[in-house]
Amino acid sequence: VHQLVLKNIDDTNAGCYRHENVIIAGAQHIPPEHLHVQPLMTELIDCYQNQACHPVERAARLHVDFVGIHPFVDGNGRTARLLMNFDLLSSGYLPVIIEAENRLVYYEALDKAHTGKCYQDYITMVVEAEEQALKRYLSIVR
Repeated sequence: VHQLVLKNIDDTNAGCYRHENVIIAGAQHIPPEHLHVQPLMTELIDCYQNQACHPVERAARLHVDFVGIHPFVDGNGRTARLLMNFDLLSSGYLPVIIEAENRLVYYEALDKAHTGKCYQDYITMVVEAEEQALKRYLSIVR
């Protein structure tokens, strides 16, 4: 997915885990050192596959944890949102859109989850976005 996200933008890094340490501008969270990315991604996949929670919560947690690892130099947020939406779709839910006017709230909810292990604000944001998507869908089919 990441390789497609960065295709013709950064072909050198597209689909490749980062080989350098990074920081996220404006965030308190500091992503793990690049040497830890591979094992953390393996752990993320294992945890994701063994989660027994509601599909919307699972998709939201996948997004938060993926972005927290920040496995790529660029395109982490776009890739995480696509993964979240693929997961929602595969569970019979609609894809969600994080609206531009909610960007600051989105970043704050992610940072809160990363620094305090408190996922609720982000999960609530995804639930509300899912409700909005359903309302849009229903208004179209009516």
